[in-house]
Amino acid sequence: MQSSLDQIFMALADPTRRAILSMLLEDDMAVTDVAEPFQMSLAAVSKHLGILAAAGLISQEKRGRVKWCKLEPDSLRDASVWMQAFGQFESVNLDAFERFLAVELAAPDAQTEGEWP
Repeated sequence: MQSSLDQIFMALADPTRRAILSMLLEDDMAVTDVAEPFQMSLAAVSKHLGILAAAGLISQEKRGRVKWCKLEPDSLRDASVWMQAFGQFESVNLDAFERFLAVELAAPDAQTEGEWP
């Protein structure tokens, strides 16, 4: 059986599911409203919603004939705590890293041209 942390990260790995979570940040939504902006079938969106629900990231309830989705932000607590452990490291200076990579990637070319001993 998958741990809840594994399920959460698996659910978050898909860009469609992350987009759905972003939409639900605003308010609860009917399944049909969640599906509207996506170029996929309602069944495909429902499958994404099922994965999010299994991970505990959303809840679904039927109100009359309409199924509604609600974000469950507390479910991200374990993942957040796990990720915060990595916050102790300094953030990477991406500009400096890009310059470093440019030099390193250029080095093999320079070596073939006889610039390196």
